Parts: sequence; C-alpha cells; structure tokens
Amino acid sequence: MRLFAIRDYRHLFGAQVIALFGTGLTTVALGLLAYDLAGPRAGMVLGTALTIKMVLYVVIAPLAAAYVDRFPRRRLLFLLDVVRGAVVLALPLVSEIWHIYVLIALLQAAAAAFTPTFQAVIPDIVTDESDYTRALSASQVASTMESLLSPVLAAVALTFMSFNWLFLGTSAGFLISALLVLSTRVPDARPSTHATAWEKVAAGIRTFLRTPRLRGVMALNLVVAAAGSIVVVNTVNHVRDTLGGSQSDVAWVLAASGTGTLLAALALPRVLDRVAARTIMMTGAGVLVGGTTAAVTLIAADLATWTGTAIIWTVIGVGMALIITPTGKVLRASVAPTAIPEAFAAQFSLSHLAWLITYPIAGWLGTSAGYLLAWSALAVLAAAGAVGALLLWPRHDGRGTVTTTVTTARHTPSTDRSSLSKAA
Repeated sequence: MRLFAIRDYRHLFGAQVIALFGTGLTTVALGLLAYDLAGPRAGMVLGTALTIKMVLYVVIAPLAAAYVDRFPRRRLLFLLDVVRGAVVLALPLVSEIWHIYVLIALLQAAAAAFTPTFQAVIPDIVTDESDYTRALSASQVASTMESLLSPVLAAVALTFMSFNWLFLGTSAGFLISALLVLSTRVPDARPSTHATAWEKVAAGIRTFLRTPRLRGVMALNLVVAAAGSIVVVNTVNHVRDTLGGSQSDVAWVLAASGTGTLLAALALPRVLDRVAARTIMMTGAGVLVGGTTAAVTLIAADLATWTGTAIIWTVIGVGMALIITPTGKVLRASVAPTAIPEAFAAQFSLSHLAWLITYPIAGWLGTSAGYLLAWSALAVLAAAGAVGALLLWPRHDGRGTVTTTVTTARHTPSTDRSSLSKAA
C-alpha cells in the first residue's frame, strides 16, 4: 500500500496504534477502579473524571495549537507521551477517589495537547489528497480496532489478573509510542499568519462559525457525544448492577460497541471516494438517534438483556464511525494549509465541549435519577443535534467563504473546487 510506504507516516501510525491500545486498556481499568472504590456510585465517579477530561480538552487543545509553531513538534509529542506513561503508572496506587481526579487531570492535559498536534502533523507528511483520505480512514480503523480489541484483551487478562495490572500495559504502550515518535522526521509547524495566541485560538473558532459545513459538524459532535456517553459512562454499572455481570463482561459489552465501529470503518474508505461526506455523516446521525431511542426503550420497558444491550451498543458504534471518520476530510477541504492546526484544534475542542455537556448527564443524572431520565435527555440531545446539522449544513452548501480562503492560500482554484466538492 502506497500510504504505508511513507516511512514517517508508518512510524507515526504505529505510535498511534500502540498508544490507542494503551488508552483502551486504561478506559476499561479506570471504570473498574471507579467501581472498586465507589460501587453503585461508579457512574458518578467516572462521569466526574471524564468531565474533568473534557474541561481540559476544551481549554488546552486550542492553546496547544496556538503555540505549536513555537516548538519542535517531534520533541513535543515525545514528551507528552512520556508524561502520559508516567501518570498512568501511578493510577494503580490510588486509594481515594480524589486521587483519580488529580491523575486524570494530569493525564488528559497531556492528551489535550498531544491529539491536535498529532492530527495536524499527518497532512504535512501525507500530502496526496487520495493518500490523506486513506490515512484518515486508517486512523479511524486503528481507533475502532482499539475499541474492539482492547476490551477483548482486557477481558482475557482479567481472567488471570487484577485490573490494576492493565495500567502497567497502558504505561508501556505510551513509552513505546514515544520512542516511535522520536524515530520520525516530523516537520515543524508552518508559521501562523496570526500574531498572538488568542488570535490563533479565535481564528479556528471563527472558521467553524462562518462555514456552513463546519457548523453542521459542530451539531454532529453533539449527536456523537450524546450516544457515546451512554456507552462510555454507563456500561460498567449497567453490566455489573442491572445485568449482574462480571468485570470481564464489562469488557465484552464495550467490545460490542467497538465491533460496530470497526465494521463501519472498514467499509468507509471506498465509500468516501463515491459518496459525499455529508450524506455519510447524516446517515450516522440517524443511526445514533435510533440507537439512543432504543436504549431508552430498553430501560422504559424493563427489557434489559444481554442481547438487547449488545445490539444497541453495536448500533451506536456504527453511527459514531459514520460521523467521525469523514470529519478530517471535511476539515482539510475547508481551510488553508497554514490554518490546518487551528482547524483541527478547534474541532478537537468543540467536539469535547459536546462531551462536557453529555458526560455529567450520563454520570451524575444517571446515578441520582436513574437511566431512564438520563438516557431520555441524551436521546433528546442526539435528535436536536441531528436536526441542527440538517439545517446548518445545506445539501448544496455552496463554496462562498471557504473557496475564497483556500484559493487565496494555494492559488489553485481548480484544485480547491475539486477537493471542496468531494468534501461537501
């Protein structure tokens, strides 16, 4: 495959895969750690920890993008991986709930700086449009493989050991990822045309607000977060308390969602070459609205079963992949090359702002008022996001401001119109 013939991309992709699997093991282990410390209140603890994560993502990601052109990106990515590995190594030592919150804050601060920097590096290494589209798909496949296989590996491991040992595997993953990053020739960021950090942060947000398709992406972020919060926050208590399952069962149910994401991601690369990103992403929104509605029905009718849960979790996984996978292509087609880091950071921050809204609903409301009320609220938010996306992102959204921006930067109108039409 031509894409993997690019040495630096190959090494960065390997770093991403290894770090993703480490993160996946951490997700499973953190949920079990919360249950071990808080029991029935695990959802509230996990919801609080993930809310802290979202706050840091919303605040730090755009600032990281604003200053990224001032530091060597390879060294920055390496150091952030090392920090994450060290923090995760300390998680098995916690004995109080507040310890979780402090370590998660440190871990996610590093992740909030790492992710937009990493995403912005890829288009500088993979310059061909077709290869870049496949790079986006490969990245999503890696994420889906992690969401599928990490819970499975965790389920097998938990048969023989305590969940605390999963944190050690995560730490090792981050350190290996750091070494792979160090082996690449990551180009430094292009100097931004904006003078101050605030101007850089504001530029990415303004781009989203004035571009129809990106306003649609903002609404779709809410759909993803509303459905995904049910899986991420409530799976542990739903499996352990409602279904009476074990630690391994938690991992297997999470793997069901990963299976749905994987199936969709494997089918998308060729589909994206023929079908507009908007069509695919709106289909994903419909799937997620259906998935959250089914989850509410499951609880309202007191029909919670292993089969029903697995099917709904799989459907949610499919819908999330249909929205997330094409997003990078839409972003790249909507901004000038020098604005790519700002655009990715803005998307990273805005998408996690949506999770900041939905995580507390799933965690706090789900624990205090029950799943029926919490999941109903999330289903309403998913539906609102889907309707908003349809209204904000017209079927024929025109090129307007976006064409002017990209054309001015590249001076290649015909190429820009081609790439924009593919994205829209």
